[in-house]
Amino acid sequence: MKEKLARLNAFFAAHPKAALAYSGGVDSVYLLYAGKAAGCDVRPYFVQTPFQPQSEIKDARELAAQIGVALQIIEEDILCHHQVRENPENRCYFCKRALFSRLMEEAKQDGYQLVMDGSNASDDASDRPGMRALAELQVRSPLREAGLTKADIRALSKEAGLRTWDKPAYACLATRIPTGRVIEPELLQKVERAESALHELDFLDIRVRLYGEAARLQFQAKDMARAIEMREQILRLLRDDFEGVFLDLQGRA
Repeated sequence: MKEKLARLNAFFAAHPKAALAYSGGVDSVYLLYAGKAAGCDVRPYFVQTPFQPQSEIKDARELAAQIGVALQIIEEDILCHHQVRENPENRCYFCKRALFSRLMEEAKQDGYQLVMDGSNASDDASDRPGMRALAELQVRSPLREAGLTKADIRALSKEAGLRTWDKPAYACLATRIPTGRVIEPELLQKVERAESALHELDFLDIRVRLYGEAARLQFQAKDMARAIEMREQILRLLRDDFEGVFLDLQGRA
């Protein structure tokens, strides 16, 4: 771990000023914390789109404030990009290209030439079209370059007192829409309402995926029995937005 941290600090020493694509997740929060601790001028940018629920935006802002850095929010109508809206298999590639291109424009206007993100050494670049877009745009990934894995970052976050150390992994709302189905704002809003309602019931690591006009619920295995016990309450919360509600017995990994 010491060697990995040494590589991370060497990155900040070589690049004392950088813009950060910031989401409020485990990786980007730790990268912001580590950059600030190293004396680096790091400015976090959150590109706000219909793909992020309001709860994530609020959390991201609060976490940046706790680290002592003001969050720069950029609004982007990602659905105006037809290659994203049409939701092909490589949608993530087009989405990342659009979002990071916009972020880089804003960062350059603010005097930041280098843009970095929170990709880590556990991320499989060969299986993530979005990472190809980052490579093409020459976005740097200091955690990945230092060899820090997801487990490393969670451990370091806990040691640093960051409450994100055990925050569940989050994927944007667009991942809830089946590939090939056009992404409409109303569909995203239905999913956001459903997941927000389930969070209120203390189901924190869940997915509500569209299945036709129905909802397919994915809980963690440990929450499955409680979800079944709360069946009627869950149905009441979701029935106005979906024609049916199904439980995915495979659950979330």
